[in-house]
Amino acid sequence: MDYNYHTHTKRCHHADGTPEEYILRAAGCGIRYMGFSDHSPFICADGQQSNYRVRAGEAGDYCAEIKNLADKYSDRIDIKVGFEMEYYPDNFDKMLENAVNYGAEYLILGQHFLGDESIYPDPSAAPTDDTDSLRMYAELVTAGMKTGKFTYVAHPDIFNFTGDIEVYRTQMRKICISSVKYGIPLEINFLGIRGKRHYPDCEFLKLAGEEKAPVTFGFDAHEPYDAYDGKSLKTALMYIKEYNLNYIGKPELILLNK
Repeated sequence: MDYNYHTHTKRCHHADGTPEEYILRAAGCGIRYMGFSDHSPFICADGQQSNYRVRAGEAGDYCAEIKNLADKYSDRIDIKVGFEMEYYPDNFDKMLENAVNYGAEYLILGQHFLGDESIYPDPSAAPTDDTDSLRMYAELVTAGMKTGKFTYVAHPDIFNFTGDIEVYRTQMRKICISSVKYGIPLEINFLGIRGKRHYPDCEFLKLAGEEKAPVTFGFDAHEPYDAYDGKSLKTALMYIKEYNLNYIGKPELILLNK
């Protein structure tokens, strides 16, 4: 594995280390294509900003810092800067405009909430048996893929549904079908593996295998050491075989400035 487009920085307020430390770790372990994808700024309807995102006032500096480092290490590694961003239909056009103006080169879709966090405060990772929320999650992710602006879907199985498994399979299959339809890969998330989280979810992986959805890998690094995660890579490769997944390797970046 010589790529990773899912890397965070301390600017998101829940990661450690400097961007340069991540780069040195990645390059030293053979990563040739690297992307920083910190959580995109978002100002809620009540005027507040989330404490897990890059602040709007820091986003331009974040992009500029990564681009400067990309120039510095261009002889060793190809580096791009972007955001991990939700798809909120009522806000998406402005969110996309802001991302481009900040200097982002690409986006990955990470649907951590179902909408403006001041209105939908419960994260997708919170356990729930609410079928309407599950349905809404699947609809948002599929609509986000349809925009053609996201390189891939980060942790598509982050929604922590505790209800009827058949309901889960019906709704989450929609994401796998849309992945094939729009050619947008689904990520096997290494933070979920190394953190022993509820994702990657075996039921979702079965669906992805059944539908032959394109699958890629992402380290989801929040510490410099995790800018290469060989241990989780072994587990992810096991998933590829076990669930007959359509692993495509390095995803093709959807660049925003094209």
